Amino acid sequence: MIKVTIIKKGGGHMKKRAAAMFLAVWMVLALAGCGGKEEEPAKPAVEPTPIEEPEPEPEPQPEPEPAGPAGTNPLTGLPMEPEYENDRPVAIMFNNLKAAQPQLSISQADIIYEVPAEGGITRMLGVFQSLEGVGTLGSIRSARPYYIELALGHDALYVHAGGSPEAYEDLKSWKVDNMDGVNGGSDARIFWRDAERRKTMDYEHTLVTSGEKVQEYLGADHFRTEHKEGYAYTQAFAEDGTPANGTDARHVTLKYTSYKTGLFDYDEASGKYLVSQYGKAHTDGATREQVSAVNVLFLETDISVIPGDTYGRLKVRTSGSGEGTFFCGGKSVPIRWSKADRNGQLVYTLADGTPLTLGQGSSYVCVMDPDTSSFTVS
Repeated sequence: MIKVTIIKKGGGHMKKRAAAMFLAVWMVLALAGCGGKEEEPAKPAVEPTPIEEPEPEPEPQPEPEPAGPAGTNPLTGLPMEPEYENDRPVAIMFNNLKAAQPQLSISQADIIYEVPAEGGITRMLGVFQSLEGVGTLGSIRSARPYYIELALGHDALYVHAGGSPEAYEDLKSWKVDNMDGVNGGSDARIFWRDAERRKTMDYEHTLVTSGEKVQEYLGADHFRTEHKEGYAYTQAFAEDGTPANGTDARHVTLKYTSYKTGLFDYDEASGKYLVSQYGKAHTDGATREQVSAVNVLFLETDISVIPGDTYGRLKVRTSGSGEGTFFCGGKSVPIRWSKADRNGQLVYTLADGTPLTLGQGSSYVCVMDPDTSSFTVS
């Protein structure tokens, strides 16, 4: 605090000077007090809103592939449910007369064996590792010894409708587990005459069964339904079975007899041979699909008429060994086949003895005699 002393020296004039000096000093002090502190800048009335950066879009994640069956079908090399792997397959006799077309569910067989029968006709043996989901099957025809031998090579359960006298002897003496639609016992209950086929076909072409009926019968413990101990189907498969250094074979024609000719046309899109017979596509009457196969095999053997057989039935050699041709992926190579005995499985090798690897998928095997049948390839 500043103390101001006023000295009086006579008169009013002195009072005026003192008052002026006091006023001057007060103004200096006031200005000094005001200038000692700078004013802070005024704050804006509204705070600005900060700009938010947009969050990046999350990248779409691919959906996981559904897990396929963990087992493998021994007849095709394709995935299947593990519980079916060690099951005995079912081998079914299919009528193949022109008048009996269409066949039912033949396209769902894992392996089709076509072999000549009497009178220039052929019949087919369809082998199914599983009948799950398979509908009506047929029409069913009678047994012959060589079809039985092919079924035995797979340790298969055999389905037929009747048979030649020799076939019946073999079924009994070989102790073949079979289901007979003509002379069977309780197993005959799995067969019936198809009402629709009876409208347009002879009676002999109307006998059918179904995957469900056969499974129900087998579920009642009539036969052993799993492979016997030590059995293993040894055929190897690869995703692509096209033979290396093979010859072009996109169109194959097999003339069994003057009655029956089979055509196999390679389809690039599906990687399969599409089958035709009797001048048109071989179509399954149950699935409406054309019969097809990844692998086609021609096996050459000896076929002859049984001496004295009034029906002209045939003797077909299915054991031993012989030449053949393998078709896959639009290519072909010569092969050899062998079968140790009636119970042995067919084994395929290349000409140098290397085991043949088939493509993953179904197979169509034609057993033929080169002296009476012929084929062309283009």
